[in-house]
Amino acid sequence: MYDPKGNSKDKTVDQTAFTEAEPPDHLRGIVHRYLDLHTNGTLDAPYRFHALPDACTYAVFDQNRRDIAGITRLQASSEELDLGTSFHFTNIRFLPGVWQGDRSGITYGLIEQPYTGALPMIDTNGTMKGQSFAGKQSALTTFVEHLIDAKLVIANPVTEQIFQHIDDIHTVADMAEIANLSTRQLQRNLKQTTGFSPHDFLKVLRLQQSLE
Repeated sequence: MYDPKGNSKDKTVDQTAFTEAEPPDHLRGIVHRYLDLHTNGTLDAPYRFHALPDACTYAVFDQNRRDIAGITRLQASSEELDLGTSFHFTNIRFLPGVWQGDRSGITYGLIEQPYTGALPMIDTNGTMKGQSFAGKQSALTTFVEHLIDAKLVIANPVTEQIFQHIDDIHTVADMAEIANLSTRQLQRNLKQTTGFSPHDFLKVLRLQQSLE
């Protein structure tokens, strides 16, 4: 299975904590990890988070501001985000290709604006307030189950096939053959479900493999 890596752990300082947790079994075809990143106190200098592209879509919840939340993903290039000197984010990292919602509402990089959409993100954020990371995971699971019921996320058989044979993929043509699609069909499927062209998707997979 696809196991995207980042370098946030490498840049962790004494006053910050980064934690990952696997989702429940019934969500593992949809969610890669639940994530929590926060400061313990106020840092002496702004925290520079180097976010690497992984083709995943994220649900981001700002634990310091209940109204700040959103759905986000990176483009095919990395970004360095200034998180400031005090922050607390709890996130859901969805597997690539599972998000079915309207991509026009997906932003890139750091969520900074209050959430005004129809998803229960603000209510979920409020439910998690004051809880430990372990305690928050029930609310995160309920949120994902809501997305499944609304058909906003669904397991993607094309990307699943690609991930299962990732070591055998060297070109876009290899990717299309493994997915049992024509190159044109692959182009349409990946653009619709991941937002990436096959070339950019392959580039992201190669970057992630180099981090193993």
